[in-house]
Amino acid sequence: MSGSTGEVRPDAIERLIEQGGLAPRQFLIILICMLLNLSDGFDVMSWAFTADRVGNALGLGPEQLGAVASAALAGMMLGAMVLAPLSDLFGRRRLILISVSGIAVAMFFTASVSNLTQLLVLRFVAGLGVGAILASLAAIASEFAPEKYKSLAVVSITLGYPLGAMFAGMIASQILPVYDWPAMYYGGAAVNVLLVLLVWLYIPESMQYLVRKRPENALHRINQTLALINRPSLSQLPAYEEPEHRSGTLLHNMLALLAPRFRRQTITLWLTFFFCFICLYFLLSWIPKMLIDAGFAEQQSLMGGTAFNLGAFFGVLAVGFLATRFSLSSIIGLFLALSGLLMIVYAVAPAEFNLLLTIIFVIGILQQGGFTGLYAVAAKVYSSDIKATGIGWAIGLGRFGAVVGPYMAGVMIAGGATMQLNFTIFAVPMILGGVLAWSLKVK
Repeated sequence: MSGSTGEVRPDAIERLIEQGGLAPRQFLIILICMLLNLSDGFDVMSWAFTADRVGNALGLGPEQLGAVASAALAGMMLGAMVLAPLSDLFGRRRLILISVSGIAVAMFFTASVSNLTQLLVLRFVAGLGVGAILASLAAIASEFAPEKYKSLAVVSITLGYPLGAMFAGMIASQILPVYDWPAMYYGGAAVNVLLVLLVWLYIPESMQYLVRKRPENALHRINQTLALINRPSLSQLPAYEEPEHRSGTLLHNMLALLAPRFRRQTITLWLTFFFCFICLYFLLSWIPKMLIDAGFAEQQSLMGGTAFNLGAFFGVLAVGFLATRFSLSSIIGLFLALSGLLMIVYAVAPAEFNLLLTIIFVIGILQQGGFTGLYAVAAKVYSSDIKATGIGWAIGLGRFGAVVGPYMAGVMIAGGATMQLNFTIFAVPMILGGVLAWSLKVK
């Protein structure tokens, strides 16, 4: 598409993006965002697969290794809540480049650590980068996609995380016996350097950000991007209307999430993420252990964990496909509530392995499909000036649930609670999350 338009309405960029479907460059932007998220999943799970070898090499005990895992989680939470909002102030592209570079440096030096302090610092830094990136990726994918494909675009990039986790397991099984644990981190660093180059070459700055911040060459950069996605150029910058909520600084952007326009949806979104994180991390942490306690072999218990994560792949695809046809929040609410009900079914089902494995797989489809859809909901709820802030805070506050869920389960199991009771109790926050998601009323 060529030519130019004198369109100066505040929503001129959005109107141009709506013209036509996904151009090849838009598809490439979404694909690179998915690869970035895949790399994040690889980084996080690399620690899970190498922790024992790192502990043996450095003489670290279980408590110290647990501290390292907690440092990474703390970094992810702070990255989502403090660093991700900076992309609303300084640009999506810039924050992604800095964050991926930070992850690459952290992984490279992790391969040669010699003590616990170095390991804690480097895993915390990597966590900061991972936490910062996801909100920025969701924001930029949403801003470059036509309305019909926004949910599919955001959900598609979240698909990278479970794929990265699966690749980490496959690669670890081949690399660790031959090259030992440093090779995982050197390899991860090299991949992140490649991703930095891809972002530098192929991901332009958000056009909505350029309209809002209006740097000296904003119109030229916007027209360059419009040409890349086969849209007509602009003869002048679109008008920019200041939002009713006060924004423009990190603190103001955070407070804007609770402005009257967003308050109900923000609180509902935070609670939904929190309840989903509780249940998701309970299942991720305890499915294998519970199957062993139910009398199944260790190999069978590992199959249970794999089935749950494999379900995530199909669940994400299902939500992305359905979101182009139906209300996004309704789909997510239905998926989450059904997964909670199916957890109760699992609790009362006969202890027959193939049956339980099938139920776990379907729970994975419903729960992880619905959960990843929440990122798309967050991307649609907030205006461009606070989009990454809104997504980042929903993820960051929700991660408190990731701490609460496994800990609660551990306490209950230590107290003698059965697998059936645990699944029944943890079904409650999942069903509540589904009801809350349904109430968001996001198309």
